[in-house]
Amino acid sequence: MTDLYENQDAKEKVILIGVSTREDEDVEASLDELEELADTAGAEVLGRVIQNRESVHPGTYIGKGKIEEVRCLAQETGADGVICDDELTPAQLRGLEERLELKIMDRTLVILDIFARHASTSEGKLQVEMAQLSYRLARLSGMGKSLSRLGGGIGTRGPGEKKLETDRRLIRSRMARLRRELGEMQLHRDTARKQRMEHSVPVAAIVGYTNAGKSTLLNSLTGAGILAQDQLFATLDPTTRRMTLPGGQELLLTDTVGFIRKLPHHLVEAFKSTLEEARYADFILHVADSSNPQMEVQMETVYETLSELGVTGKTVITLFNKKDLTEGEEMPKDLIASRTLAISAVTGEGLEELKNLLEKVLQESRVLMEKVYPYAQAGDIARIRKYGQVVEEEYREDGIYIKAFLPRTEKDL
Repeated sequence: MTDLYENQDAKEKVILIGVSTREDEDVEASLDELEELADTAGAEVLGRVIQNRESVHPGTYIGKGKIEEVRCLAQETGADGVICDDELTPAQLRGLEERLELKIMDRTLVILDIFARHASTSEGKLQVEMAQLSYRLARLSGMGKSLSRLGGGIGTRGPGEKKLETDRRLIRSRMARLRRELGEMQLHRDTARKQRMEHSVPVAAIVGYTNAGKSTLLNSLTGAGILAQDQLFATLDPTTRRMTLPGGQELLLTDTVGFIRKLPHHLVEAFKSTLEEARYADFILHVADSSNPQMEVQMETVYETLSELGVTGKTVITLFNKKDLTEGEEMPKDLIASRTLAISAVTGEGLEELKNLLEKVLQESRVLMEKVYPYAQAGDIARIRKYGQVVEEEYREDGIYIKAFLPRTEKDL
């Protein structure tokens, strides 16, 4: 694709719009998160409008009276765009554009824009582009005026930006090429995963809501040195690092992209190959931000996303992170998790306890083996030390006596 553009970041001034269709729906909290997303994408929020309706308006998302309220608020504040808290249909996009004559965006477009900013690896960039093109293909007829109104800003960054001259044929052709390239990368990922499984190195996938502290935890446990910021979706590309537990057992930790409520379907599809690392992990480390008032909602979102990805039946260890910010408070509960632990990835509190817990969980998934190896088979013992946990070792006349816990896949050593 030769005609991709790099636009100057524009500090857009926006109004947030949300619709509440249920009494138990916390739209204010959802808009708080949307405001954080908008800030991460480089926009300034000047106001918000919420409407209570039985359902969103099929043609304009909000009703006629609220549209007038948004128009007046935009004139008063000087806002040049609006961001809706749900994914808009092409009809809603056109309807709002015609009535407000402002740049119309939705939550999905903002998240895609942040992903375009933060993707750094070749695979991450291709996945973001695939998601962007899928989003734009469905809305091609409704996005023209909105995207051409301003020279840059949210929704115009990264791959896939061809504005009005982009047509369905070009997008579909590009998407077909991206699928082929991502398919090749998927084969490499499958090969690497197969090698890990053959070598019996256990894998723990770190999952959690965005900004819960997953990258900080990986850095603290392994010295990975990956970016860790107090920002939504600061890191996108999965990182796998090796750590050694107190008893000498090796463990691979894989950080995954953060989850968020109303995670766009396009992103789930595009990032499935990296998100599915959790499917093949031996167990799940679920990092939850215990200092966030919305923690329970966030945890529910994580479990719903894992279920959508087919990650079921795994041992889950929930880590209530940011303990340093909740001193004196009772540790929350997670009825889905096998075990829970309060930690602080920043201060290191609870991390030694976590390492011991990881070792215990691994041991429970292993079998105890006792055997005398002839001295000529010393190489097998080296493999036991690498992939298992030696409990007792004794040099005898007839060979080396070993008592050790081994992964079930290595029980025949």
